[in-house]
Amino acid sequence: MKFSLIIVSIFFALNSIAQSVVVQPYLQNLTEQSVVVMWETEEANSWHLDWGVDQTFGQSLASQSTSLLNTGNFIQRVELTSLVPSQRYYYSVRNNNYSSAVFSFKTNELTAQESKTVLVATSDMQKDHANPNKFNEVVVDGIIPYFTNDVQSSINEHIDFLLFPGDLVDDGSKHHHWTDDFFDQGKNILSYIPLYPVLGNHERDHAFYFNYFELPNNGTPGFEEHWWYKDHSNIRIIGMDSNGDYRIQEQLDWLDSILSLTASDTTIDFVFVQLHHPHHSELWPEGNTSFTGEMIDKMEAFSSNSGKPSIHFFGHTHGYSRGQSRDHQHLMVNVASGGGNIDYWDEYFQQDYEEYIISQDEYGFVIVEAEAGEHPKFVLKRISLGNEHNLKNNTIEDSLVISLNNQSPETPELIYPMMSDSVNPEDFDINATPFMDYDMHGHGASHWQVSSDSTNYTNSIVDRWVQYKNLYKDQDSQEGVDLSMLNIKTLLPHQTYYARVRYRDKGLKWSNWSNSVQFHTKAFSQWVLFPNPTTSTLRVNIPLDDQQHMSVLLYNQKGKLVQSYSHIHPPVWHLDTSSLKSGNYILHFKQQDNLLQSLKFIVL
Repeated sequence: MKFSLIIVSIFFALNSIAQSVVVQPYLQNLTEQSVVVMWETEEANSWHLDWGVDQTFGQSLASQSTSLLNTGNFIQRVELTSLVPSQRYYYSVRNNNYSSAVFSFKTNELTAQESKTVLVATSDMQKDHANPNKFNEVVVDGIIPYFTNDVQSSINEHIDFLLFPGDLVDDGSKHHHWTDDFFDQGKNILSYIPLYPVLGNHERDHAFYFNYFELPNNGTPGFEEHWWYKDHSNIRIIGMDSNGDYRIQEQLDWLDSILSLTASDTTIDFVFVQLHHPHHSELWPEGNTSFTGEMIDKMEAFSSNSGKPSIHFFGHTHGYSRGQSRDHQHLMVNVASGGGNIDYWDEYFQQDYEEYIISQDEYGFVIVEAEAGEHPKFVLKRISLGNEHNLKNNTIEDSLVISLNNQSPETPELIYPMMSDSVNPEDFDINATPFMDYDMHGHGASHWQVSSDSTNYTNSIVDRWVQYKNLYKDQDSQEGVDLSMLNIKTLLPHQTYYARVRYRDKGLKWSNWSNSVQFHTKAFSQWVLFPNPTTSTLRVNIPLDDQQHMSVLLYNQKGKLVQSYSHIHPPVWHLDTSSLKSGNYILHFKQQDNLLQSLKFIVL
């Protein structure tokens, strides 16, 4: 009995000692010569950080303790300075009753060294009660084994820093969400690699966020840690706050000022912005935010004017998406989900946006590997762990290479129609020469335009941006599509038109426009109705003289007259179907009492 009591007493004593550290040490503001180490404890005083270039340490500093709101706990902070660039250091934290495991960090190389940068980004790791340890799985089964199996020492040989674009926890006002759901689940990387988050809506702008993190203090005075920037080698990282109270002009003005400085900074080749809310979200459009659209406009202008490609990372929607601006070297990348409940296909209203080439309802993370030097470039990869219904083991689902000095593809030329050819306006193919690119990046997109003016394509009759891929709801609608050809069904008969095309490589560089080619259209040969099924607008090609007129009767599937239209003229008639109920319909085209044509269509 006494022996049992002794064992129980020892257990509770050890448990009490272990509980004295609530949050394991984590890294902030790592530079070439300094780092901030923070951790959370139950006691305020007598905490030290032992550190050195090997595991014997040799140096020690007492921490600064700050009370953590109403928790009764304390944030411990030690700043190490005068460190050696590109050096591994080991550290441990202790007090009179406790000594932690040994951790390590590696200081940044000097900017002049133009070192390679590797970052990992994921977001929305807030706790999903159906999968409560998913963030830990993303870390332990995803990020760490992708790079190395040696958790204790070498993970920071492979990754320089972590980006978390918001929603680190489910409720930022609840202390245990931070300690249990974020820091404890992420501890196997947070003690070795510095993290740079931005605020999501789930943080609730709560003081816990600002107590736990020490972010660069270079934003607008009065808005500290809401927006900031940090440089690493040839990359500038910009953190922004896209939450409602901070969608303000002061933040956009600050962004303008930083981008202006960056454009003339010869050490910076690429700019990566992170903020929480999307401008366009395919999996959950309800989360769309116009403020992010304003940010994108500024990033597009910056990239085009400076020649420096850019990315913005975001979250909010729990799944992966990657797209690119049509006319600018700017990428948009949703890096979720790092643990939050997946936004599955068909769970909400969803929308296929033309700028996005891939969206997946999966857990995972994004890696960016950037090189400096004479030929700066970065490689972006999406690594997936699948979802509840389809598990994956660190599969690469998306990848592309963006080079600062990417050469433009060879300018294409139209090979059909040729000058003065006559084509069928209801259905013909424009064809261009094969894609050629000296950098071997591959054919990424084609941009086709058809105009009635040989010199002005501003109001083009056809303006089609066709990308090499469109993976949406697990189906690639572009699979097998020939980007050197475009089918057209929407021209008018007996008209003169002009066409041109340009090609883009997968590195987001456009060729010059081809020369304009003049061609003509023949008469309509048959009655054609499209698209069918329809959701909003129906077009009917009418193969009659444009001087004639007729009436149209619209019947539903029960034969009941729904609407009548008079004074309809060829060659094209448009019907707005957005107010019609789903079902089958029939159109009767009549001239006086004569039935000219009956056409059936479906409304979805």
